[in-house]
Amino acid sequence: MQKAFLAANILIVVAFSLIFSRLWYLQILNGEYFKGLSENNRIRIQEIAAPRGTLFDRNGVPLVNSFPSFDVSIYRQDVPDMKALIPVLTRVLSLDPLRLRARLEGARGIPPHQPLKIKTDIPRRELAAVETRRMDLPGVVVNVVIRRNYPYKNLASHLIGYLGEVSEHELGMEEFVNHKLGYLVGKYGIEQKFELELMGESGGRQIEVNALGQKIRVLGQVEPSPGNSVHLTLDLELQKAAEKAMAGKQGAVVVMNPQNGDILAMASKPDFDPNLFARGISPDNWKSILDNPARPLQNRAIQGQYPPGSIFKILVAMAGLEEKLITPETTFQCTGSYPFGNREYQCWKKEGHGQVNLRKALVESCDIYFYQLGMRLGVNRIAKYASAAGLGTPTGFPLGLEKTGLVPTSSWKMKRFGVPWQGGENLSIAIGQGYYLATPLQIACTLSALFNGGKYYQPRIVQGVRAPDGEVRREYPPLVLRNILISPETIEFVREALWEAVHSPAGTGGRAKVEGFNIAGKTGTSQVIQRKEGKPEPIPAELQDHAWFACFAPAFSPEIVVVVLVEHGGGGGSAAAPLAKKILETYHRRGKKDHPSPARVAVQRSVRRPDEG
Repeated sequence: MQKAFLAANILIVVAFSLIFSRLWYLQILNGEYFKGLSENNRIRIQEIAAPRGTLFDRNGVPLVNSFPSFDVSIYRQDVPDMKALIPVLTRVLSLDPLRLRARLEGARGIPPHQPLKIKTDIPRRELAAVETRRMDLPGVVVNVVIRRNYPYKNLASHLIGYLGEVSEHELGMEEFVNHKLGYLVGKYGIEQKFELELMGESGGRQIEVNALGQKIRVLGQVEPSPGNSVHLTLDLELQKAAEKAMAGKQGAVVVMNPQNGDILAMASKPDFDPNLFARGISPDNWKSILDNPARPLQNRAIQGQYPPGSIFKILVAMAGLEEKLITPETTFQCTGSYPFGNREYQCWKKEGHGQVNLRKALVESCDIYFYQLGMRLGVNRIAKYASAAGLGTPTGFPLGLEKTGLVPTSSWKMKRFGVPWQGGENLSIAIGQGYYLATPLQIACTLSALFNGGKYYQPRIVQGVRAPDGEVRREYPPLVLRNILISPETIEFVREALWEAVHSPAGTGGRAKVEGFNIAGKTGTSQVIQRKEGKPEPIPAELQDHAWFACFAPAFSPEIVVVVLVEHGGGGGSAAAPLAKKILETYHRRGKKDHPSPARVAVQRSVRRPDEG
């Protein structure tokens, strides 16, 4: 019993000795160090943002990149006197005192140990001022952040998209579980569609700070993982040419490779500068964009729906030939007008075209010929060919948001309006007017499919995704959505006529001609309002006709399709064709030649060209 009591006393003495020695170590030997660490210093986790992935064009040229920037935040728990700090901070950072106070007031619901961002992307002089006056700015920290940069500003803005602050709704989603309020994420375009690929994974460092929130040392660090890069089908030089051609206008351009569906360029005007969003867009700037009646956020290439005008005559001609209602030699007399019912339907050429066969009707875009062909075909047969060629349905554009256009039928009209289809409406739709609507992208996809051998490709904007080390993470190969079954004889006849429309002196598309380059194309002019018969009255600019031009080249082995739509531009031949020419010149200058294939040579021998006498 005594031995057990003695052993217990020894254990107690040893335990107290250990405690005493630890207290002596903490309070005597290293007392000042640990006192400072516990009273004045704190351990803080500081996030290291991941560089967002780069967007490249098809040739590896960066279209969008990221760069280091400096943001200023406040840890309010480290500020002993906020009233004294505000005047110093406003002078150093050139801030409006009222706005700073409002920012602080609005952050009452945010825990004081969380950083409150008060200014982003500060210039170097302000950074130097903050560092110089560090002792006067308790709780103020400067963080290096990765800022998105759009070096070409407005170029391809509707495709590339923009960033915006993550919403509370998005924060509740699984993919944004590591995000916080204030983070910028993709909100539109490629930036949004490929957000999870581009955003990367943040790193962090553990730092020791003093009572003023100033860093003493780094205790540990985990490096961030950069985002993946996205490689687009866009060609920077063609995109520049498209943007330049459309400068100062409203409308859209689509440039496509008809052999695989690649979008080489897509421009919509007016546009916007994504850099405004990357730095945090102000409420005033955002309001001015939303209130702009020209709708700069609308991608007219996929969301603008317009009557296709005389471009639609390509399909009507093919329908007439395939249904054997006409032959290439079928002629009609054009006197400049066509009586039907109780009105006269006019041709764009008031004096008329005279005796017209199908080739001349396409080359010179004679309305009277197609009025009569439209009467023979009727609305439903025309709709059959339009639908088969891809009109009236989405193209499958990978970024979504596209409009479907409209292919009317007699049953559609009855269901929509409760009245039957009228015979005179066949005249309007035969020249691409009336209820028909199409987007510029739909026209590009349809034209590509008609003259590439019948393959309707899904438009492709992204080639693939690569990791920072270059490893291919994902590829997006060309995809054929449908095949268009039209006889080769019909296709080749119309192809020849469209070649003449550009290269013949009488052709309506002559202003698109590029020396040494075989181009086939069709002009189009779509009415916004119906004109009154008799003496013409001046039409306001906002009600002027839309101008179209759609073409492909080389004519007999197409590599490029260009579609131009100028809102309220007037005639397609005068307003849209010259813009297409500028884009085609850019393409042709890069060494693309129109080398005839054996099949084409055979066609050339059997068809007399305008330049053969």
